[in-house]
Amino acid sequence: MNSHLKLSEVETGESVYIIFVKGKGAFRQRLGEMGFVKGKRVTVVKNAPLNDPIEFSILGYNISLRRNEASLIEVSTDKIEGIHDEQIHPEFLQEAPEINRQDRIIRVAMVGNPNSGKTTIYNYASKSREHVGNYTGVTVSSKTATFKVDDTVIHLTDLPGTYSVSAYSPEELFVREFIVESKPDVVVNVIDAANLERNLFLTTQLIDMNVKVVVALNMFDELLKLHDHFDYLTLGSMLGIPFVPTIGARGKGINKLFRKVIDVYNGRETSQRYVKINYGTEIEQSITRITGKLNSGKTGGYDGNLSPRFLALRLLGRDSHVEDLMMNSPVYESLTITAREESARIEHLMSDTVESVITDARYGFISGALKETYKPGTLNRRKVSDGIDNLLTNRYLGFPVFLLFMWVMFSATFNLGAYPQQWIENGVALLSSLINEHMAAGSFKDLLTDGIIGGVGGVIVFLPNILILFFFISIMEDTGYMARAAFITDKLMHKIGLHGKSFIPLIMGFGCNVPAIMATRTIENRSNRLLTILINPFMSCSARLPVYILLIGAVFPSFKGTLLFSIYLIGIIMAVGVALVFKKTLFKSSDAPFVMELPPYRLPTIRSVTKHMWMKASQYLRKMGGIILIASVLIWALGYFPVQKTEKQAQQTSSVQNSYIARIGKTVQPVIAPLGFDWKMGVCLITGIAAKEIVVSTMGVIYSDDHANSSVSLEQRISASGEFTIPATLSFLVFTLLYFPCLATLTAIYNETGSVKWPLFSLTMTTALAWIASFITFNIAVLFV
Repeated sequence: MNSHLKLSEVETGESVYIIFVKGKGAFRQRLGEMGFVKGKRVTVVKNAPLNDPIEFSILGYNISLRRNEASLIEVSTDKIEGIHDEQIHPEFLQEAPEINRQDRIIRVAMVGNPNSGKTTIYNYASKSREHVGNYTGVTVSSKTATFKVDDTVIHLTDLPGTYSVSAYSPEELFVREFIVESKPDVVVNVIDAANLERNLFLTTQLIDMNVKVVVALNMFDELLKLHDHFDYLTLGSMLGIPFVPTIGARGKGINKLFRKVIDVYNGRETSQRYVKINYGTEIEQSITRITGKLNSGKTGGYDGNLSPRFLALRLLGRDSHVEDLMMNSPVYESLTITAREESARIEHLMSDTVESVITDARYGFISGALKETYKPGTLNRRKVSDGIDNLLTNRYLGFPVFLLFMWVMFSATFNLGAYPQQWIENGVALLSSLINEHMAAGSFKDLLTDGIIGGVGGVIVFLPNILILFFFISIMEDTGYMARAAFITDKLMHKIGLHGKSFIPLIMGFGCNVPAIMATRTIENRSNRLLTILINPFMSCSARLPVYILLIGAVFPSFKGTLLFSIYLIGIIMAVGVALVFKKTLFKSSDAPFVMELPPYRLPTIRSVTKHMWMKASQYLRKMGGIILIASVLIWALGYFPVQKTEKQAQQTSSVQNSYIARIGKTVQPVIAPLGFDWKMGVCLITGIAAKEIVVSTMGVIYSDDHANSSVSLEQRISASGEFTIPATLSFLVFTLLYFPCLATLTAIYNETGSVKWPLFSLTMTTALAWIASFITFNIAVLFV
């Protein structure tokens, strides 16, 4: 080891002595407060997985520094004694004006769009005490000035006006390289208050760069003249960036702006936090793969100066300047190959350039943020392209349009699904008839016809309805309307103490509660995450859909779509009610604001919709050959045994009455009798604990004995049984909607919460509410029927 070297070059486990610390202002002062002074012994403890930052031990405690910060500290393997200031660095001693010992220095960079009033703020704050510095290799310049705010020295650099930091122009490249290489303590982003959407595009890039930002909401008086309403405090909380209104031309708000800079620097600003902009599943997968390459070893030219996420986005966009920056990295070749492969994959999938996809996502993020916080005072400022949203997210029409769309979806699930459903029913009946005609009587024949065909066949007929439901869901997602639906209901989420991050898992619950519960991982607040998990089972999953379709079709043939829509609506209302109660009792906490993204509208492709539907169909069919088949055979066995000694003719019904499954049903009948249920209904609900589709397969087995003619559909058998009266059916539908999450859902709750008490609480709470709601439903229905 050389006698003199940089601290960043010291191997893990080695101890060295500090010679001097380079750097400017607050950086040097902060390190001095931490004990990084000449002669002190410092030991390298370990490197982070990305090789940045590095953990050091000094003065009996451990501290981490970024690698580029450590490179500013010169150390020696020999013990240092009696070093005087003039031996250190003369240029360092002269780099800043002399200040009192209690003063602090904060390095601030000012960025913004051209004509945003940035220079006006700079001149007012600095009293025009600036000098121009030309930087090698570019034709643009910056201005710097030093001034005091209270007892803090601000070293301010005014960077050229730019619309972004994508490095497509000299100004953009200059600004980006300054932020990366100089690493200012805080970046002041000046935006034009009268042109928020365009100006916030640069802000989203600063978020990805993971730098500390304060937004100067400049020319605020022009926004007020337009009578616009802008809740900048809420927007600041959403973005994790404080907003300060300023009027640069009059000098208003300037002192408050830089005091806010001081608060952010010292960690006193409560709204300041890191927010990850979500670019969609495909882009996020590519980011993960590229950052995985960065994590695989030392990254050379990267050296921790760029945020890995921002670096991945620029590599994905084939940014040649970033590729050149990485050229000395050991992972350069594999990193570049991965980035190019991912870029080509996305362009093929999206039929557009990566930059366009990312740009659309950024503006979708901005649009979602402004939808919640900005209300223009004049209609003529709206863009023509916003015409669709003027209807779909309208204050008065948005929610009715959403409800109308949902009603159309459920009506189509019944009406359009009736034709293929009938075809499948005919096929199942034909198969059962063939077996009856060509097989000798016996238990195996009964197993095939009553158990397997009656159970599995009774469920598989609803495959078309499932596909139609997911067709509509796919249309909502691919066109961008799902995000609008989330926006529409966002105020409701606020009312119950939740926010946008909770809405997405709830919407996912209409498909399946298991992945929906797993999706709550994106919710940072633990209380809100638990609350979202607990109310998610009230979102009626597709597994319950066959039960609804069967019973509604059998008992309410004239009100199919409306009643199905009402069932889903009851689940939503119950989730809202439970959330309101729990938020005021079990889960009292404040929620961090969340941006609800509004991506651009796109025409869905046949490929994407078909792929979505096929995926759901394959999952449904796998269930048919798995848990539902096993459950059907088991239920058949419980209903078939013990075998009666008499010949199996008219005694068939009495055989079921005396079977094991009848004994189970009659045991629970006293509990469910007040709900209008007989023992057969009770058995169906018990078996539905494993998976809700098994409720239908159980009915297929139990009610197969009621008709010797196997061509009679299950719906017709249910209708003819006389047991499902209107009050009993309504009660059964409500109970199925609310009771006992399936075993897979309970397992997901356990995995996500890490405690057995929450799945136990969920099954107890939901079943108790189901009993109460069904009891009320049954008794009210009796009064009117």
